[in-house]
Amino acid sequence: MPFEKAMAELERIVGDLEKGSVSLDESVRLYARGKALQERCEKLLAEAEARVEKITLGENGAPKGVTPLDVT
Repeated sequence: MPFEKAMAELERIVGDLEKGSVSLDESVRLYARGKALQERCEKLLAEAEARVEKITLGENGAPKGVTPLDVT
């Protein structure tokens, strides 16, 4: 599931839970689904961060390659 679709579903679930208009059983089911979606989104974000690279410059200021982006 793409990140955007997972986030949209997660936002809908959070909205439903915040309204308090669902039964306890449905709330538990929605919570479990929301937790799975949260984990999926976090995994996709981590994968995206790992792919982000920054351009490194040589001594003359010209680009010489790329290195992983340090996000810490």
